[in-house]
Amino acid sequence: MTDGTRRGPRMRVMTEGASVTPLELFFDLVFVYALTQVTALMATDLTWPGLGRGLLLLALLWWCWCCYAWLGNTVRADEGVVRVVLFAVIATMFVVAATIPEAFVDLPGGLSGPVVFAACYLAVRVLHLTLYWYAARGDAGLRRQLVRAALPMLGGAVLLFTAALLPPYLTDDPARVVALRTLLWVLALAVDYGGIMAIGAAGWQIFSAAHWTERHGLIIIVALGESLVAIGVGITALPISWPIIVASFLGVTVAAALWWAYFDVVSIAAERVLARARGAERAALGRDSYTYLHLPMVAGIILLALGFKKVLAYVGDGTHHRLTDPLHGLGLLALYGGVILYLLGHVGFRLRNMRSVNWPRVATTVLLVLLLPVADHLPALAALGLLAVVCAGMVGVEVVLFGTARRALRDEFLHEHGAGGAPGR
Repeated sequence: MTDGTRRGPRMRVMTEGASVTPLELFFDLVFVYALTQVTALMATDLTWPGLGRGLLLLALLWWCWCCYAWLGNTVRADEGVVRVVLFAVIATMFVVAATIPEAFVDLPGGLSGPVVFAACYLAVRVLHLTLYWYAARGDAGLRRQLVRAALPMLGGAVLLFTAALLPPYLTDDPARVVALRTLLWVLALAVDYGGIMAIGAAGWQIFSAAHWTERHGLIIIVALGESLVAIGVGITALPISWPIIVASFLGVTVAAALWWAYFDVVSIAAERVLARARGAERAALGRDSYTYLHLPMVAGIILLALGFKKVLAYVGDGTHHRLTDPLHGLGLLALYGGVILYLLGHVGFRLRNMRSVNWPRVATTVLLVLLLPVADHLPALAALGLLAVVCAGMVGVEVVLFGTARRALRDEFLHEHGAGGAPGR
């Protein structure tokens, strides 16, 4: 079976069962760099405003990524004109990622960072709409949606350019300029996110449920990879020691538990629900449970990466911290709050996708909230250890509670994908 039929001489349409293309994986490499930049920016300015600006940047990057996930589910990303344009988008997104440190505060010399950021972002969005319009030939409903989608996109872009062009002499306090830029960013994202929700799902199409779910699963892996990178970056200039080794094992344990929570059963079951849906129902399901509800999952992982970075600094840097020092403030909140936000995203995802509630994850979320004051008085390494125990415990409880259903679903999945059943069952 081919992956699609031609839509004109330069595009190939995606069909049910098609999978992610190698070029889309290459596209995601830019987002690895971008997520690293966001984490580094928040680590440099670990304040409430700094944390907020980092999350705004993440929301904007996520929206760019989602635009091309929708496009890649309509026509193959590695065929014809789409391939060529996507290379241009990758280069432009790399500049966006490189400009992240200057998105809100322009550095001395060179071009205006906020303006370059806004201009490249607009170019990425315009290229997306142009390609999508071309790919929608013969589909009047999809073209109507693209016209509607252009309005909130342009509204958001105008607000971003307004923020970028604010003159530094607007007030006597440069911090007020940054605060006003931040407010305009909030409005820009509210217009863009809210506008897409307001125009409805009728007209959008998800051609391949397998591609759609695989695409979003891969971006979760990209984010988890960033959490592991944060551990490695946190110890780059530090001599190896037993506390660093223990912290590394604990960090990987937490990341592995988050991987398990998504890929063991949830991603498989969610793909089946999406595959059964049709038309506008499928589009709405994909929009709500993936485009919107995967954002808190990715944001949670990035906050966790920030927490990892801070823990490793505490346990490895004997000059500025002692091993007994607690991880106070936003560093601890990022560590625990990242997992809490990730699990809340999962709860919302399952509620929207499968119309049910995963009570072990609700209980784990509540438990982590209750443990925050306890962790605030523990040494940083112990706080990480407590988090790892809770996350691993959640996985263990789910395996025991849902063991029969889990094995049946996974055996069926492995059989469908040619891996055979599990021996000895």
